[in-house]
Amino acid sequence: MAKVISTLFISADGVAEIDPDWHFPYFDDNMGRAVTEDYDTSDVLLIGRVTYDSFAGAWPDREAAGGEDAGFAKQLGDVRKVVVSRQPLEFSWRNSELVDGDLPAAVAALKADVGIKGILIPGSISVVQQLLAAGLVDELRLLVHPVAARKGRRLFDDGDTPYHLRVTATEVFPTGVLRVIYAPTDAPGAVGYDEVKDQVSAGN
Repeated sequence: MAKVISTLFISADGVAEIDPDWHFPYFDDNMGRAVTEDYDTSDVLLIGRVTYDSFAGAWPDREAAGGEDAGFAKQLGDVRKVVVSRQPLEFSWRNSELVDGDLPAAVAALKADVGIKGILIPGSISVVQQLLAAGLVDELRLLVHPVAARKGRRLFDDGDTPYHLRVTATEVFPTGVLRVIYAPTDAPGAVGYDEVKDQVSAGN
């Protein structure tokens, strides 16, 4: 089964709707390496309409300009892009297609396709939220910036059921950015204060 991996820039207070003012000052070679590693996991990008419009409005021109980021721009252009939208789209960027039918069912079909190595969701908060609720996200790869954004859309929406996660990898960059990779896991057993009170010690 192909893995579904979400990759997000996020603030310390959980805002995943990035603001260039707090994001770009922390972008360095380490973050660039992490982003490259994330994109190299997959041969399909799954993106929402807003993310697609942002990408398609920038990366083709950057590829054509032939600058320092042209290689990455070409990689994005060459990869298969599956776009989640409630309305039909006319695509101007190559290798782009509309998601086929119901999102969870379409993603389950992509995961089961033996010809697909992996599915990466860059940004696209609403897509990630829907797939988390459906239990279809295999990894959350977060680049946590050392800033409390205090406004903007957060990754985790309100709901009745907690998402339990296990940490599979961590890294601290010199900028203070934390790279944390989570995978969904089962909830731990029920524990109350009486079971942990022996772990509390008085100060000396």
